[in-house]
This record gives sequence, C-alpha cells and structure tokens, in this order.
Amino acid sequence: MATLASIPKPAFADLILQAGGRPEKAHSEEFNVSQAGRSKDSSEQALKVLVADDSPLYRKLVKQTLSGEQYEIVLAKSGSHAMMLLSKEHFPLVITNWMMPDMNGIELCEHIRRNSQQSYTYIIMLTGETEKSKVVKGLAAGADDYLTKPFDSGELLARVGVGRRIINLQRQMESKNRLLEELALTDTLTGLPNRRAIEEWAPRQLSGATRHGFPFWVVVADLDKFKSVNDTYGHEAGDAILKRFAQILRANCRAADMCARIGGEEFVIVLTHTSRDGVLTLLERLRRQMESQRFMFDSKEIIVTASFGAAEYSRQQDQNFTRLVGAADMAMYSAKRQGRNRIEIAGKA
Repeated sequence: MATLASIPKPAFADLILQAGGRPEKAHSEEFNVSQAGRSKDSSEQALKVLVADDSPLYRKLVKQTLSGEQYEIVLAKSGSHAMMLLSKEHFPLVITNWMMPDMNGIELCEHIRRNSQQSYTYIIMLTGETEKSKVVKGLAAGADDYLTKPFDSGELLARVGVGRRIINLQRQMESKNRLLEELALTDTLTGLPNRRAIEEWAPRQLSGATRHGFPFWVVVADLDKFKSVNDTYGHEAGDAILKRFAQILRANCRAADMCARIGGEEFVIVLTHTSRDGVLTLLERLRRQMESQRFMFDSKEIIVTASFGAAEYSRQQDQNFTRLVGAADMAMYSAKRQGRNRIEIAGKA
C-alpha cells in the first residue's frame, strides 16, 4: 500500500499552471476567501483555515488545492498579518510557511500555543527544509505536522484531512466535557443546581455582598413528612413531589438568585438585593403554592407542605456561606417544631 511519502509529486511547473499561471497580486489577498457549501452535520461544515505565507504563489496553490473541499480559506501574506487575524477570531487549522521575512513559522507556532485561550489549533508547517533537526525544531515549537515544498496537492489534502479529524475529535471531547461539567453541577431528578453548584456559586455572591453592601439571604426549605410519603406511596410518588416543588421554585426565583436541591427533600435558595419583606413575600408565595398542590397516589389525594428557614448575612458578624446555611437550617427546624408549613427567620435581620 502506498504511503504519503511515496506519492509521486508533479512537476512544480504543473502546480503553477494548476494555480492559474501567474501569482495574484498581494494587495488583493487579505480579503480573499473561498468557502465551500455547508452540511447540516457539524463534522461536515466548512472548516476555517488560515494560510500564512509571504509567497502569493503558494497562497494561491493552497487555496486552489482546498477550494473544492469543505474549507473556508483565509489568506495572510505575512506572519504579523496572521497574528492580527488570529487576535480577532479562532482558526481551528493554520497552514504556515516556515520562512517569512517579518515573523517565521516557528515564531507564529509559539505565539499560537502561548496565547490560545480557545479550542485547540491544529498547525501544519510548510517548509523547504528537509533536515530532520529542522523538522524536529518545528514540531517542538508547536506544529502538529509538516509538508515539504514543493508539495503534492493530494498529500496536502490528506494531511489537512487528518487535521480535520483530530479537530472534530477535540470538539467532541470538549462537548462531552461541558456536558459532564453540567451534569456534575445539576441534580438529575429535578434539573436544579445541586449542592456542588450552589457551594461554588454562593460564596462568590457573598463576597460581592461584603464588598458592596447589598443584602444576601440564605433560605433552607424542607418538605414536611416527606419520608412517610415515600414509605406509603413509594419513591416514584416522592420523585413526582420533588419535581413539582422544584418547578415552583424555578418559576418564582429571579435569574439573579439560585435555588438548588442539596439532598433528599432539602433545598437551598440564595436571594440577593432584596429586603426582609421581599424575602417573606417570596417564601409565603412558595409556601402557599406548594400547599395548594394536590397529588393523586393509589386513588388517594394527598397534600404536601414545606417549611422554610431564612438567615441574612450581617457584616457585623463573622459569617460565611456554610454558617449562613447552618443558621437557616436551624430556623427551618424551628418552623418544623412549631407545626410545619411555616416560615421562620434566624436571629435578627
């Protein structure tokens, strides 16, 4: 089976003829874009490729080679021009010449690797160098692959195709990692943020309240006699109640606040920029809405209520988020002791 290295290369004069005979003028190239048709499949959508070469002829040769494929080609006539384009947008794939007068390909590779904050950029180096030590230097600088000049168009297409497959795999990994991170911060039953999510988010909000002096409240809510529901009607019934309470919380909490399920039938709500009266109004609305729900299990209608405890952050006290949750939790248990289905505020507000 033939390898890439064994593919015969056409005469360089043939490549010049394929590219259109004469080099195009450099001043027109920085706006030259070739874009192929797009497919609905993201892996088949036009891939943006930046080509950096000080030779108008080689820029045209690369563009000519890739123009029939699903690539969107952007041409840069120098290393500094390529840097300027990279500062404005992300290019998944870069093809760069090794030797350029203002900034060579090695320096461009190092710049991309040093400054890239987005998805990975696959870099192919075009070079007239054939010495292994020079090739190793290019790969060490951050290039993923290299191609010697004059290049074979089929080999360039094959190497760019390898880069495209790696980019697609990288995107799939990033997508899965984002999904895993989202799942790690989400309660799978209710879709609300979980304990980890609120414990990461709330301390930052509390830090802002400390600096800027805005109100910060923590509420602990617990469904009353929930264990008996699970014991009597089963966990599917309990899950349905938890989901409904989560819907009520989500419908009534502002985007600036957060409500989370932290375990079992216990929920935490963080409220900012609101007064004691605002907190009581919200909690009373939540309490009444939950109390008004009717659940049918085994042909029997049941009502499930919730108890709430709230604690306000005070700059005069040594408080952190954990202590505020503890204070709100104690207030919630006070509400339970006083008959359930009620609201209690911790200490002085």
